[in-house]
Amino acid sequence: MSLKPRIVQQALAEGFDACRICRPWDVPDVPERLGQFLAAGRHGQMGWMAERVAWRGNPAALWPEARSVIMLAESYTPAHDPLAVLQQRDRGAISVYAQNRDYHDLVKKRLKRLARWLIAEAGGEVKVFVDTAPVPEKPLGQAAGLGWQGKHTNLVSRGLGSWFFLGSVFTTLELPEDTAEADHCGSCRNCLDICPTGAFPAPYQLDARRCISYLTIEHHGPVDESLRALMGNRIYGCDDCLAVCPWNKFAVEARELRYHAREALLAPRLAELAGLDDAGFRAFFSGSPIKRIGRDRFVRNVLYAIGNSGDPGLVVVAQGLIEDADATVVDAAKWAVERLQNTANGPE
Repeated sequence: MSLKPRIVQQALAEGFDACRICRPWDVPDVPERLGQFLAAGRHGQMGWMAERVAWRGNPAALWPEARSVIMLAESYTPAHDPLAVLQQRDRGAISVYAQNRDYHDLVKKRLKRLARWLIAEAGGEVKVFVDTAPVPEKPLGQAAGLGWQGKHTNLVSRGLGSWFFLGSVFTTLELPEDTAEADHCGSCRNCLDICPTGAFPAPYQLDARRCISYLTIEHHGPVDESLRALMGNRIYGCDDCLAVCPWNKFAVEARELRYHAREALLAPRLAELAGLDDAGFRAFFSGSPIKRIGRDRFVRNVLYAIGNSGDPGLVVVAQGLIEDADATVVDAAKWAVERLQNTANGPE
């Protein structure tokens, strides 16, 4: 068996669900698209996106010696309906990918094992990346044939749907490349139409400043009041545009048990989450990607959800945080109290 099919075979044995190969220079349109995104200010407070633009826009510049990019996909498809919790207004909605262990750790370990195997089999040099380096993973994934960037800008696969993580192994080896995937969105607008905050100015364009995933995870300080009510009970991330993609009917349930939701994170009570101090927050979210945003930002999100709950019984919970040490938490608590008092007869 030649090297490429053995790479694919090994990748699947390591736990990945798909493996394709492209060249680092197979994404020539990324610099222009990235430049337009940044020029419009759609990255919001994510200043890191404007750093190392030469690398982020051109993977060939990131490591000039690289000749091939092995793109890997790993499914985290949920066994439950991720939109059901949105109807439980006294509970918090947490993005599926964050309902258990941090995928960065799990995917990177698999990538490293695959990279070590590749060196032992064929030599060469390698570098592995998963979401934390200036690598345009989604365009590379499309160039390699893993899927295509849908109208919501996320990668969609005919075999995996929308629920999968991406990782990459850059190598100095010359490997046979795969054919890029074509767009299969057709006339579907499900992902665009369901977005609660209208974060898509046009198909295939995202304004992160209005995206709930950005607002709950990346945005520091108070969220614009015009957006708070639209966030509903989403306290970390948002899965709406992923969940309604018709291609999910072909998705395969996550094989990795550590991606399956922890019972405590499926629909946690807002009242309990609001009571977390820093130590309690770190203990409760140990090993979770949620831990990285810190207690204050997380409780801010919880308070917005409390304000949107329409549950007068949660007023006392919000009032208990009006004298919090963090100014943003105080602002969110006051907003929640006022909103609940204004809707004392039920949700709007």
